[in-house]
Amino acid sequence: MLQAYPVVLKPDGDGGVMARFPDVPEAMTVGADEANALQWAQDALVVALSGYQDEKRDIPQPSRPRRGQPTVALPPLVAIKLVIYQAMRDQGVSQIELAGRLGCDARQVRRILDLDHSSRLDLLERTLAALGKRLLVDIQNAA
Repeated sequence: MLQAYPVVLKPDGDGGVMARFPDVPEAMTVGADEANALQWAQDALVVALSGYQDEKRDIPQPSRPRRGQPTVALPPLVAIKLVIYQAMRDQGVSQIELAGRLGCDARQVRRILDLDHSSRLDLLERTLAALGKRLLVDIQNAA
């Protein structure tokens, strides 16, 4: 599942460009131009989705972009952690239960879910497997 959200870019009226996400209305930012707005947009998206996690809300799936519409991808570790969080919600798995499946302490699970913590990829893969998921990697040429 590609974790790239469609973004809408519009002039903000003050000479800048506003970036907003239809799927995550709380994520908005402004840049000096479209390129600058897109640079800030990823951070705005991560902060907004972190708020969803804090409020124990479901993470919205990205909608399909319209032809030519730009998208903003989540940083890879953030995308994995949000998938883990959502899988736990969908399956009704608590942090304690997941810790049991992983054979670790519940504090470790809290770090896995912490978007600011740099978790090891092998641990994230094990966690995904414990939730019936697997990680696939797709490398693309930069635009």
